[in-house]
Amino acid sequence: MLQPLLADCLSGLPRIAHGFFTRAGGVSEGIYASLNCGLGSKDDVAAVRENRARVGARLGADHLLSLHQVHGTVALTVEAAWPERERPRADAMVTRVRGLALGVLTADCAPVLLADPEAGVIAAAHAGWRGALVGVLGATIATMEQLGARRTRISAAVGPCIGQAAYEVGEEFEREFLDRDQASRRFFVRAASGRPHLDLAAYTAYRLGMAGLGNTAVVGQCTYTQSENLFSYRRSRARNETDYGRQISAIVLT
Repeated sequence: MLQPLLADCLSGLPRIAHGFFTRAGGVSEGIYASLNCGLGSKDDVAAVRENRARVGARLGADHLLSLHQVHGTVALTVEAAWPERERPRADAMVTRVRGLALGVLTADCAPVLLADPEAGVIAAAHAGWRGALVGVLGATIATMEQLGARRTRISAAVGPCIGQAAYEVGEEFEREFLDRDQASRRFFVRAASGRPHLDLAAYTAYRLGMAGLGNTAVVGQCTYTQSENLFSYRRSRARNETDYGRQISAIVLT
């Protein structure tokens, strides 16, 4: 049974369905068990397609779309579905078309779902640390505005991502954040090892707030520690596994 996590700020919006989907309710096996939705994984393609079909059906979507994510800042305006093998290289999607579910694949990065129900505009963004730092969220919001959205009406939710306790990074990593914005210091703590740890979810929410959005929320679950419920790239590396699954977060106009 599918068990998507929901954000309060999106759940009450009219004509919009969403979900931050977990590992539950799919057909994949082994390290991919069970709702692996990553077409770029080494999982059985038929199983991944079935998993994605289940997500689309749960949302009431005609099509479930995802991108070839590249940790950049490109936000596409989507007017029609594309073939599976022709996924655009980008990290965010925006649409006003009903029935097109916009999906983000993650396994530690932060998925962000956004909606302005009055304008009938929705978006999904993939916010890894680099994308969040260099502006994928700002690009997404600007693209929504081009379709008639207003940032003061946009609600946005940050889905499960790697938690701060598990997200150890390097000194140069922290310095790159501070060079851009000294206020970023609050999102780093020092572990017993002396190395910095980033709170990716809080930083992502901060960037949304700085953009002037009307309502933001964080669905606070750590992908690294929730091994039964969520996929994690870092956890797969720690276990010396050959690959890893990807969970999907998606939003649709119904």
